[in-house]
Amino acid sequence: QVQLVESGGGLVQPGGSLRLSCAASGTIFSINAMGWYRQAPGNGRELVAAITSRGSTKYADSVKGRFSISRDNAKITMDLQMNRLKPEDTAVYYCNVDPPYPSLWGQGTQVTVSS
Repeated sequence: QVQLVESGGGLVQPGGSLRLSCAASGTIFSINAMGWYRQAPGNGRELVAAITSRGSTKYADSVKGRFSISRDNAKITMDLQMNRLKPEDTAVYYCNVDPPYPSLWGQGTQVTVSS
């Protein structure tokens, strides 16, 4: 059974940085595009960044130039480096494939940007 587990969230001041990690089990990671999503209170879940198995990336306009997505197919992990964080980046962050499978949503990791 494929599972995705997010980690690395926390409380950070505006302008600070965090690095999120996603650990995946199963063969789906090696052949699928993966993505980081987030959901802020009162909002729907949105795609923040995605990366294909070959390393091509895409980003939401709101995070371009500040966030960087990467993956390690050998270790079966995916990271999201978040720099110059803003209060509007506050959300629960999830990893999933792109496009997402409903059954793969995990608990997510909370990111709070506040002074």
